[in-house]
This record gives sequence, C-alpha cells and structure tokens, in this order.
Amino acid sequence: MCGIAGFFNPDRDYTREKAKWQNILENMNRAQKRRGPDDEGTYLGPLCGLAHVRLEIIDLITGQQPMVRKESGRECAIVFNGEIYNMAELKAELFLEGAVFHTTSDTEVILLGYMLHGKDYIKKLNGIFAIALWDSIPGQLHLFRDRLGVKPLFYTLSGNTLVFASEIKGLFAYPGVEPVLDRGGLCEIFALGPAKSYGKGVFRDILEVLPGHCLTFGRTSCTSEAYWALKSRPHEDSMEKTIEKTAWLVEDAVKKQMLSDIPISTFLSGGVDSSLVTAICAKELKKQGKILNTFSFDFQDNSKYFRSNAFQPSQDRPYVEQMAAFAGTSHHFLECTNQDQFDCLFKAVDARDLPCMAYVESSMLYFCSKVTGYNRVTLTGECADEIFGGYPWFHNARAFQTDAFPWSMSMEPRQTLLDDTVISSLHMEEYAHAAYEKTIHETPLLPEDTPEEKRRREIAYLNLRWFMVTLLDRMDRTSMYNGLEARVPLADHRIVEYVFNVPWHMKCPDGIVKGLLRHASEDLLPKEILWRRKSPYPKTYDPAYERMLGNRLKEVLADPTAPIRTLLDSKKVRAFLDSPSDYGKPWYGQLMAGPQMLAYMLQVNYWLETYRIRISC
Repeated sequence: MCGIAGFFNPDRDYTREKAKWQNILENMNRAQKRRGPDDEGTYLGPLCGLAHVRLEIIDLITGQQPMVRKESGRECAIVFNGEIYNMAELKAELFLEGAVFHTTSDTEVILLGYMLHGKDYIKKLNGIFAIALWDSIPGQLHLFRDRLGVKPLFYTLSGNTLVFASEIKGLFAYPGVEPVLDRGGLCEIFALGPAKSYGKGVFRDILEVLPGHCLTFGRTSCTSEAYWALKSRPHEDSMEKTIEKTAWLVEDAVKKQMLSDIPISTFLSGGVDSSLVTAICAKELKKQGKILNTFSFDFQDNSKYFRSNAFQPSQDRPYVEQMAAFAGTSHHFLECTNQDQFDCLFKAVDARDLPCMAYVESSMLYFCSKVTGYNRVTLTGECADEIFGGYPWFHNARAFQTDAFPWSMSMEPRQTLLDDTVISSLHMEEYAHAAYEKTIHETPLLPEDTPEEKRRREIAYLNLRWFMVTLLDRMDRTSMYNGLEARVPLADHRIVEYVFNVPWHMKCPDGIVKGLLRHASEDLLPKEILWRRKSPYPKTYDPAYERMLGNRLKEVLADPTAPIRTLLDSKKVRAFLDSPSDYGKPWYGQLMAGPQMLAYMLQVNYWLETYRIRISC
C-alpha cells in the first residue's frame, strides 16, 4: 500500500522550473509519508508531476514508483496505491501478447496492460486501487479508483491545474489549496458525519474520484466515465446453488487476497465474518507449514462494566479463544486504555483529515499501531454486514417506513448541542434528505420488483454507497496511518455483484441474520461461532471515559479561542453533561451514542483548530 499525489496543467511546462516543482512533489510526499514509510519517488514531465510514497508488500526489490516506460516515442508513467489480486493471471496473458517485464510488481502489470489495451484495461483488474497514469502521446492524465472505493483519491481544480492526492492533506501541500469550509461542508459534518457524500471532500472545491470511475484530464477536456456500476439482475440459482457459489466466491476472494511477499495476519473478533476469513487463511498457511497470526481488540477492564444489550448481546473473548484454538492460530489479545483511545481521538482526525467515528476510529487506530509490530498485512471481515444484510435496519419495520438514512433516521440527536442559529442557518434536514434521495434515485431496480423488494434494494444500495464506505475509510486511514495494509476480501466486487441480486428469503433464510453467509461457511467454522448472534465492534463501558470526554469539552468551551464555541450552545452542552448517558439510542450506526457525541465535538474542534480552517458561509 502507498500514497500517491501529483498535478497536471496542459498549459504549463513544469520542467522550466524543475527545482520548484520537484520541491512541491516532495512536500506532497512528506504530507502522506505515513502511508508509505519505506520508500518514495517523484516524476516530473512538461505537463504533469507524480509523487509516490511506498509501503513494501509486493516486489520488495524492484517495485519502486513512479514507474516509467518509453516505447517508440511514447512515455507513460504511473503511480499506484493498492493491490491487484489477479496479477498472476493478467501477467501471463500480457506475456503471451509480447509484453516484456522488468519487475514482479502489479504496478508494471497495470502499466503494460494500459499501454497495450488503453484505459479499458482497468476493467480486468480484481483489486483495490487508486491510480494516476500519464500518457504522453494524447497528453492525458487518467485517475482511476477501484469499484467500491476501498482506496481513497481526492482532487481539486484551480483554473487549468489539477491537483490530486490519496489524502486531503496531500492537496494542502500544494501552494494555494487551502482548507475552507462553506455551508455545505458544515452540513456534511453535522448532518451526515461521520459519513460524507460520495464525490465530495467536505472542504470547499475538494472533490473525490467516484468509486468505479476514471477521470481523464487532457489538453482541451476533462471527462468522468464509469467503468463499473452495480446492476440488478434476476436471480435464477437455487438455494443450494446460491450457497455453493457464495462459498466459492468467498473462499476464492480470501485466497486471492493472501497475495504478499511478507507474512499476513487477520483480525479475529469471534464473529462469523472475521472467523471465516481467519479459517480460510489459517488452512492455506498450514499447507505451507506456517501459522497464522491473529489479533482481537477490547478495552481494559471492560468485563467489569459490560452490560448486554440489543446491539451487543455478548462479549467477544470466549468466542475468540475458541476460534483461535480451532484454527490453530498464534493469537494476540490487544487492549486499549481510556487514555489510549482519548489520545488517539485526535490522531484519528489527522489520519482521516476529517472528524470521524470518535472512539470507534480512535481505538482502531491504536490497535493498528500495535498490530504493525507483528505484521504489516492483515485481512479483515469488514463489509459482510452491508453485503449480506447483517445490520438491524435490514430487518426492522422502521427502516422500511422512514424516508431517511436507516443508520441515522432522526436529525434531533445531531442538533442536541448545536447553537440554534447554526441549526436554522444550515437546513440540515433538507441537506441530508437531498443526499439520501440522490442515492435512492440511483438504486438499480428491476421492473418486476415488488414494493418490498424495491425497498430492500434501496436499503442495500444505501449501505453499499454510504455506510460501508465510511467503514472502509476508517479501515484505510487507521491502518495506513500506522504503515499497515488492511485488506477486505468480503468486499470483492464479484461477491457484491452476486449477493446484491440474491432474494431476501435466500439471503436471510428462516429469518437468520446473514443466513446465506452462515450456510456457506458450515464446513469451515465451529457451530457456536457459525450461529453466534451478531455483536458489533467492541465499545468501552467504563464511565470514567465519558467523564474524561465531558471534562475536556468543558475546558474547550471555557477557552475563548476554541473555534467550536461559535457552533455549540454552552447551556445545551452543560445540560447534556449533567444528564445520564443513553447507550441504547445511537445517533449514527449502532454504537455512536451520548459519549460519542462528546468525542465527535472534540474532534470537530481539534480539526477546525489544527487544520486552520476558514469558515465561509
């Protein structure tokens, strides 16, 4: 995994001031260095510059980037962040077509594939990626992003100049690109956050390459083209065939994503998703005489304060111990203290460049920092709930009847601490509803869908375009901040394409949550884990953590220079701090309730202050 950045202007010759522009490329690399601590490089041509920082996973010796090839007066250069899991098959095909390889890297496969077949070659890639590719003959720079948006890619346009980077902080390293927040950006933070609209970068004039899209910038034009889109199709397989095909797709995806020149590991929560990924990896490594490293996460002394509830019916550790013993892994229990997760609240903002999922993100960032001491590649069970229908809102009537995002159905909790003037000026409900309606109208449907089937597709599509992407962003930023490559095999686009069209009675047979995935895993997991009721990412139940957040927010509000003071109502905040916390009614997802609202506001204040954001409404 890596970080990429660069710029393009068809009316400029960057080589005339080579030292100046080379220095800017190096600054962009420096801003994203945590994504690639092992190596870095730059390329500067007349019309464009490319920058790359590298985390060494594949081809440790000859995989340096930017990679450049020259043939018959044509020069192509590429920077690439990600992994191509079908690299071996693609390389064999290109070899038969006469391609000559100088490295064993997937970067070269992409570059030579493009030079032989053009930008449509991107459709052949099975992987996660953000790519910038310069072609001198047409004088074009292409930006590609993977189908589901696993790898980030942001850009901004200033006149005829395009600036792009893996992370927003990379854009701010380019002269003249400044952090400005307008009314729309404030709505992204308070009406939608920690989610954000796809295609937007929250900051004014900062955009995001859409998943499954190619942006082409040339001498006279700028075009955006979708090379992939999710489609609705009739499902004609029997239940038996559906289970068989799902099992094959999952196992094939996991095996493909084990590709690495260094040892891999897995995250293991004791739930069906991570246990399935772990079982497949452990089985494959045993064939090679190797033992898989696995990691689970919890909070110090959490057993003292844990209370079973509708969202978290059981603790993970007994199931983790059973699964680790069953798979024969070398398991590591990692714990996070209150102080650890509090300190990482602000590091998580540095990693994401935005306020994020509060302790859900800060604790993951902390855990990733510990995993890196053992392994630098890990596979996770992320995305199964969005794809196979694991969340409560796939099942409850309210989500079907409410014309809003099912993980955030009421705006009222979001406005609990905001100043009334801010609330009246932002029109948060209208903004959120417009974002919701946009996705609803994009949902691929079949003419024969019943009203119930139509709504199920809408909820599934909302999850893929919004909730899943928020968690993928969390996984990418928290891992890459620590030089860890986290892979998500259950988000293989082939699984998404197939399961999206499986009817609900097959996806959730006999009312069993994620029943299809469970039936597809029967030969791989112990029954206690296979049929375990879903329990999401762990949260702290220690009241001392909430007191820590409340005390810090009081300090912030007492500071006359704190930027968030103009956005919050101090009387509302004090009343909120004096009332008992409500752990049972989250305002985002399943976990972000009262304490996470406090943490989120602390993140917003840190973000406004540290990034020196100018608010322009």
